[in-house]
Amino acid sequence: MLKLLLKNKEKFFWSLFLILLLVLIRAFEETLFYDPFLNYYKSEYSHLPFPQFNIFKLFFSLGMRFYLNSVISLLLLYVIFKDTKIIKFSILVYMILGSVLMISFIFVLTFFGEEHKMTLFYVRRFIIQPIFILLFIPGFYYQKQIKK
Repeated sequence: MLKLLLKNKEKFFWSLFLILLLVLIRAFEETLFYDPFLNYYKSEYSHLPFPQFNIFKLFFSLGMRFYLNSVISLLLLYVIFKDTKIIKFSILVYMILGSVLMISFIFVLTFFGEEHKMTLFYVRRFIIQPIFILLFIPGFYYQKQIKK
């Protein structure tokens, strides 16, 4: 195991660095991004009305966060697999998922509002957290193992 780690130390270093970037985005989310729903969902939100928000700032901020998480995730996939086909496919999937999630978030917020607080919570969670990388790494690893 140690020999394998020493052999792939550059890959290991870059993977840790990119994971650290994802952690830092999460750690500094309140200062880096405009999101009045951060504190709202940390509180006892079930009986509270939505906080005041600027829809354009919120949309831009969530989009930037999704973009940053996606770019870092794509770099992580490249470091791990070194396969441009995987990266191209992942870019397409991220573009589709990002578009669907952002449209869904704005749609639920605008047309359904406070009756669907939990739907909004989960759609927002998929936008702001790099959840897809947790699915892609094992999926692509499994696909590589089957091809061998």
